[in-house]
Amino acid sequence: MIEARITVNGKEAALAPTAPHTTVLDFLRERGLTGTKEGCAEGECGACSVLVARPGVNKPTDWVAVNACLVPAAALDGQEVITSEGLATPGKPGTPPELHPVQEEMAVRGGSQCGYCTPGFICSMAAEYYRPNRCAHAKPAGSAGGTDTDVDADTEHGPNGFDLHALSGNLCRCTGYRPIRDAAFAVGTPADEDPLAQRREQSPPAPVATEYTRDGSSFLRKSTLAETLQLLRERPDAVVVAGSTDFGVEVNIRSRRADCVVAVDRLSEMRELRVASDHIEIGAALTLTEIERRLDGSVPLLAELFPQFASRLIRNGATLGGNLGTGSPIGDSPPVLLALDASVVLADADGEREVPLADYFTGYRQSVRRPGELIRAVRVPLPLSPVVAFHKIAKRRFDDISSVAVAFALDIRGGVVRTARIGLGGVAATPIRSLATEAALEGKPWTAETVEAAAPVLRAEGTPMNDHRASADYRSAMLGQSLLKLYAQTTEAVPS
Repeated sequence: MIEARITVNGKEAALAPTAPHTTVLDFLRERGLTGTKEGCAEGECGACSVLVARPGVNKPTDWVAVNACLVPAAALDGQEVITSEGLATPGKPGTPPELHPVQEEMAVRGGSQCGYCTPGFICSMAAEYYRPNRCAHAKPAGSAGGTDTDVDADTEHGPNGFDLHALSGNLCRCTGYRPIRDAAFAVGTPADEDPLAQRREQSPPAPVATEYTRDGSSFLRKSTLAETLQLLRERPDAVVVAGSTDFGVEVNIRSRRADCVVAVDRLSEMRELRVASDHIEIGAALTLTEIERRLDGSVPLLAELFPQFASRLIRNGATLGGNLGTGSPIGDSPPVLLALDASVVLADADGEREVPLADYFTGYRQSVRRPGELIRAVRVPLPLSPVVAFHKIAKRRFDDISSVAVAFALDIRGGVVRTARIGLGGVAATPIRSLATEAALEGKPWTAETVEAAAPVLRAEGTPMNDHRASADYRSAMLGQSLLKLYAQTTEAVPS
């Protein structure tokens, strides 16, 4: 058996004697790399972020920032990790290291005060610094928004092409965000001799089979989907993980200790994105960031979802398979996929079956998925409806859990609603299709009168409850208001 190892800042580190549930955060800190901090242990503050070499979208390798507090160290067997300490260039004996350009900008622009959150900001900022094609969106000096810190009307993108959403999962409690934004908008282009920039031109580490067991608990990764499905037949009690963005919270906050964890995140059969004549198939183990960048806006409703789904740090690990697999009634992707009329491809050792997502959920965190079965892919039928919108009602604009989520996909031709698909989240024990409202719209003219008549129908859909995020009355009111908002947003843009 090959010993499990992780390459950290260019040096290999053995995983043993780490427990299978130990996070990357604890693994690093136990080895003296204390720049990686624990803040929330839930993937919300970003103090723990590190860089991981992953398969690239535009280059062979992308440097991707992830929450080290959520990912099991065993999940990074055979992979490469860079921490905040590994970004600087070592100096000559007796001299301090040379700061990385991102570190330099944070220092000179006052982006660090107590310093607790700073290493996490640095790693998230470095991932965006190395993002291929970032500088293609830069503005020339002297143009509108073309200075080192000023921006144009789009205050979330800098003159250097820096997407401020890259830092949406990082929180600072004392410095304030202005100097951090200034640093982000001032970084330039990686130098040709930059070793991490050069590393992008080489292939990432190949996936390795992992069989790591200690104290009766195991973390397992097979080489193929067939081997994985056979394992799940033998161990139907196993916990299946991809990005661990949900499982990691269970480990940290609820002290969950699974006897057997099976990783599917590197299975090639679950990482394909294929466009056929009548559907798009999205591998269940592709991260949301990978899907977003590969689709590049070609599915507009998904393009509306992605910026509102948690933070970039979470999207760098989270998958559609995981979001659907948890069965949460407040997950953000199910309403969108319901509106897209999507189906899930379920696989076990005997074969595959395709289930419409509208028939997938059977109860609170329950589904038709059988023991030993997993979600291999999601299929979205083509052609797509031209009128779409995703309305997420939450207490914060970004990086928050929704109180209500509503997704619309309407085909309106000649001023008449030909088809309507509406997905709802947060208003029942499961994500649901708004069947009554769809029926109230289909075949009707797309007019204010039709919408005003259908809004009360939408308000009555589901069985919303009172909780700390919103009251049942508020949730119902937001449903009806969402349809009125859609009409106001789309009236001028609806094709005749």
